[in-house]
Amino acid sequence: MISKKHCLTVAIAVVLLLGSAAGGVRAAALPEGFAGGVYLPQGIEVPEEDGAMELIIPEERAPLAADAVPAVSTLLMPEASGVKVHENQKAGIDYSNTADGYVMARYTESSEKKVKLQVKGPTTTYTYDLKPGDTTWNTFPLSDGDGHYTVTIYQNISGNRYSSVMAVNFSVTLKNEFAPFLRPNQYVNYAVSAENTVARAAALCAGLTDPLDKVKAVYEYVVTNFKYDYDLANSVQSGYLPVLDTVLDKQKGICFDYAAVMTAMLRCQGVPCKLVVGYAGTIYHAWINVWTEESGWVNAAIYFDGVNWQRMDPTFASTGRQSREIMQYIGDGKNYTAKYLY
Repeated sequence: MISKKHCLTVAIAVVLLLGSAAGGVRAAALPEGFAGGVYLPQGIEVPEEDGAMELIIPEERAPLAADAVPAVSTLLMPEASGVKVHENQKAGIDYSNTADGYVMARYTESSEKKVKLQVKGPTTTYTYDLKPGDTTWNTFPLSDGDGHYTVTIYQNISGNRYSSVMAVNFSVTLKNEFAPFLRPNQYVNYAVSAENTVARAAALCAGLTDPLDKVKAVYEYVVTNFKYDYDLANSVQSGYLPVLDTVLDKQKGICFDYAAVMTAMLRCQGVPCKLVVGYAGTIYHAWINVWTEESGWVNAAIYFDGVNWQRMDPTFASTGRQSREIMQYIGDGKNYTAKYLY
């Protein structure tokens, strides 16, 4: 069980900057020399009409310019159980394990057209890419908690016009509030080709039982060893997803990579984590909230530096060598606004 010594939740902020080069939001004032980014899909709106529908995908961005739970004893993995599954010749949705906070989907028919998955929860709509011709089940969190969900797979017709391939509706009652944030998913995929990431997390956290000690060990490892990949920031394509062992091997990445590796390491060590995407000022940004038994989730995610509680931001802290100016900019998180949870 998690230690009850600590009463404060730790969270780790990881910058995901969306620059203005592709018509996105303008960057707020940042410490000189910092930029970069990666596209993260946002919600889509589906007009109520019959037949083909136009999916309005806000700010579908071109590549971005560089200037622009309780501790568990086993590794929890998603499973396409087949108990509740809807399939046709093109695709499938497995919603057998909604109480564990996830749904799985795949698009098995080969196609040159884009395929989207939409998870519409009680309050928020999430949109993801699905790879056509892939028999692998992809995992998506039910981040909105308890309530009614609609999961729909769409295939592109032309432009922003998409046709519904299939949809399922179901009600969710989670086993607990952190269920969606204890397993790998499409954004934090340590279920495939991530053996080294899982092993490194085990080595970093060897002998540690308190979740805050695990957070500290993982954070310090990433800040000390990872470097920002400006070349990748210049060339990254929309829909980019980190390959965790590749990032770990290079010890180099963009902001999304930092976030995914840290989240994976903590989740596979039984520490419930939310990969939160939102805004720092007007900059698209992401951070990680960590759960502890006594505190639950605390959105004003902070860490203790021995004197004050401040926000952890490994991308800035690593690239800026934790200078006073960088740490002052990171601050206590008062400019952070959450939008999506993964």
